[in-house]
Amino acid sequence: MEIGLKRLIDEDLAAHVEESRKFNAASRAAAAGQPMPDPATPEGLRQIRERLASTAQSGGKAVDRLAEAGGRQVPVRITVPEGDEVRGVFLDIHGGGFYLGSAAWGDGRNARLAEALGVAVVSVDYRLAPEHPWPAAPDDCETAARWLVEHAESLFGTGKLAIGGASAGANLTVVTLLRLRSLGLAERFAGAALLYGAYDLSGRSPGGRLIADEFFIRAYAGHVADRTDPGISPLYGDLAGLPPALLVVGGLDKALEDNLAMAARLSAAGGDVDVRVYPESVQGFISFPTAMAAAAVRDVESWLGDRLAEE
Repeated sequence: MEIGLKRLIDEDLAAHVEESRKFNAASRAAAAGQPMPDPATPEGLRQIRERLASTAQSGGKAVDRLAEAGGRQVPVRITVPEGDEVRGVFLDIHGGGFYLGSAAWGDGRNARLAEALGVAVVSVDYRLAPEHPWPAAPDDCETAARWLVEHAESLFGTGKLAIGGASAGANLTVVTLLRLRSLGLAERFAGAALLYGAYDLSGRSPGGRLIADEFFIRAYAGHVADRTDPGISPLYGDLAGLPPALLVVGGLDKALEDNLAMAARLSAAGGDVDVRVYPESVQGFISFPTAMAAAAVRDVESWLGDRLAEE
């Protein structure tokens, strides 16, 4: 397996470990004083969504559009870089456990990515569980991906495409690529950036068992008898023929084992896999105001830039 680094954990990251420990401790202390509402209740779900929406940072540049392909439509949010030339297009699939978040949630991050790489970022506003359980989200993500394949050249002046997402968005990224492969379209994407994804929602693998009792699984796919379906748990899919993948995960993340298992399966299927583990880092760490997060952001940007630069 190619891991893209001399070591699975870059030794230069050791300089950021103490800061991350302090930040994690402060975050735990703050969370202890603010109990989380129960998302399994309608009122609790509403409160959590409102709390999350209040923390979203708009980039101020994104515009909304309706993507249409294969007889389906989905809203997308588009951020373009300054200047006339667009080097590529990145399809962003936001996280949030399949039941939280929105395309606008990533405006700030997507604006940075657009400027750093000179790419257009298209974020999918897929439908959320539990109101819209599986397969609504994969249907929407496939629609957006097919729309880009068909229209990126005319809309942005380039046919170079990449895809990625964090947490639930990483799961949906792999599921979308599996769907595209069945249509002969997966090869149109130069790479997939997968940040701390959940790839086994069945609870049958060692990594999957660590998250088996999480609410998001019940909300998203609780109605499915066999959640080893690769459309839900891509860890169990035939992963041959997918684009190069970067997997980013924290050393303290409950999803670490799941991510290492996915990396192994992708590699065993003949894939080009780059795995990077960040010490003292938890789920969602890439959005933290820490040097560790900044290092991870630079790594993702560099990796995507290299993929989009390839002929």
